[in-house]
Amino acid sequence: MNETALANLLAKDAIRELGMLYSRGVDRKDAALLRSLYTADATDTHGDTFDGGAEAYVDFLESSFPYMPYSGHHICNHLISVEGDTGEGEVYAYAFHIIPDGKGGWLEDGMFVRYLDHYRKEDGRWRFAKRVVTYDCSFRRPAALQERHAFTVPVEPTAYPGDASYATLTSRLFARGGRG
Repeated sequence: MNETALANLLAKDAIRELGMLYSRGVDRKDAALLRSLYTADATDTHGDTFDGGAEAYVDFLESSFPYMPYSGHHICNHLISVEGDTGEGEVYAYAFHIIPDGKGGWLEDGMFVRYLDHYRKEDGRWRFAKRVVTYDCSFRRPAALQERHAFTVPVEPTAYPGDASYATLTSRLFARGGRG
């Protein structure tokens, strides 16, 4: 294997980890981790929900954390093209959230999405330079779990130090705000 092929394989692995860290950041309500995943000039477009700079996007997400007792982002296919210190990718994912219904109950909010990404290596790490999310299919329906205590993930972000992954997984990669 030549050096270019090996460098591309290593870049693709780092970019796949970047996608998984994004999922972890949203699902564990870890805004510090999310901020570390974007280039300084990055943009993020989530359909008609958000379109702007990555810092403002993370602020937007952070403001929604207290209202999502559960969030799960599950990555499926991830196709990546790398050329030097830039790359592009398409990530198929299923995103599932529990959100308030506005009447004291809960809704299941599910989306089959594709993240259309532009990546750039900055300060020795691969980061998102631009994310555009397309929604292939989505639904909202009443959640079967109607009580707040039915959720195993705490609603308040400050409660996460008690989360099983933080208590069990001790490497830097799994630390709050961490990137290994």
